[in-house]
Amino acid sequence: MKRKLSKREFLRYSAMGIAATALGSRVSNVFSKDNMNSPSNSTPPPVAGLWKWSKESPYYIVTAKGVRCQICPNKCVLREGQESLCRNHIVKDDKLYTIAYGNPCTVHVDPIEKKPLFHFLPATRSYSIATAGCTLACLNCQNWEISQESPKNTRNEDLFPANVVEECVKNSCQSIAYTYSEPIAFYEYTYDTAKLARARGIKNLLISNGYINEKPLRDLIKYIDAANITLKSFSEEIYEKLNGGALQPILNTLKTIKEEGVWLEVTNLIVPGWTDKPEMTKQMVDWLVSNGFTDCPLHFLRFFPLYKLTNLPYTPQSVLEHAREIALKAGMKYVYIGNVPGTTYENTTCPKCKKLLIERKGFSVLQNNILHSACKYCGTKIAGNWSLVSGH
Repeated sequence: MKRKLSKREFLRYSAMGIAATALGSRVSNVFSKDNMNSPSNSTPPPVAGLWKWSKESPYYIVTAKGVRCQICPNKCVLREGQESLCRNHIVKDDKLYTIAYGNPCTVHVDPIEKKPLFHFLPATRSYSIATAGCTLACLNCQNWEISQESPKNTRNEDLFPANVVEECVKNSCQSIAYTYSEPIAFYEYTYDTAKLARARGIKNLLISNGYINEKPLRDLIKYIDAANITLKSFSEEIYEKLNGGALQPILNTLKTIKEEGVWLEVTNLIVPGWTDKPEMTKQMVDWLVSNGFTDCPLHFLRFFPLYKLTNLPYTPQSVLEHAREIALKAGMKYVYIGNVPGTTYENTTCPKCKKLLIERKGFSVLQNNILHSACKYCGTKIAGNWSLVSGH
């Protein structure tokens, strides 16, 4: 059933440029009763004493102090009945279970540009899902109503991996995006869905904070085609105070994704007073350049005063533009500014001849001058995946 936005939610989404008309359509009644009963749907059997569609996680060990989750660097150690920091995992009989499996609280059909992914199948549609929960606890979270909640407290759909794939096809989407909250928190659901989608030739998009351990990341990335990782700052202290996490695991994730050959884009939300210092931006882009990420699109996003930082101002456009200049001077080839309506910095230009290649307005592509993965004016190869675009 379609959930009606409250006035506060509508104003918040409108301010961010992601109101329903821009987001894409909310998918309601996402599958029929017949589809639910199809033998192709392998639903996990109910576990006595656990909530709804629980499934055992493959990443945990039993220690003398309790069961330790091995999915993310939080390394939660849980006793019987305790929930993890991401609110998606719980211990029952010395086993770790996810309670997010098949329980998305958000289902949308979105333009892929919203992720944001600008160099991967532009102007295509992505079937986007999320459950409640997150591995971090950002004070500036834009989706705190779901990211800082348990699946027990949100209004959910019953939508299992096979159903997600079928609905993706029915809605003429070329990809499935694991997004909005944090797909690492609902790892098992993400993994199983991505594996089925890959078998059907559907692309998988990981839109994540990157806070994950290497083993589960390498296992998952085999089925991921593109990722956008939010690099929230370039300071361990700020990661701990602002986000409740750590920087180094994110850097490790970026390196692993690159090593595995998955298309990668990076997002940096510039929060006034926290992550807006030019010196930090310079450190960040210097690290990206020195580690071979010059072809990786970098998105600087404007902060909106939400959640626990409503006392802060919007990020000034001048600060975003300065960050972009720093990144370009450091050697990054494709640098964008987001959450600023009307800016030309959401367009793609050729890094050699500087001609306009992709013109965007919001999440819409107005023109595309990339031909056979290259600038049609000078022939320079443009990094990305353009294979589903006619003539590209």
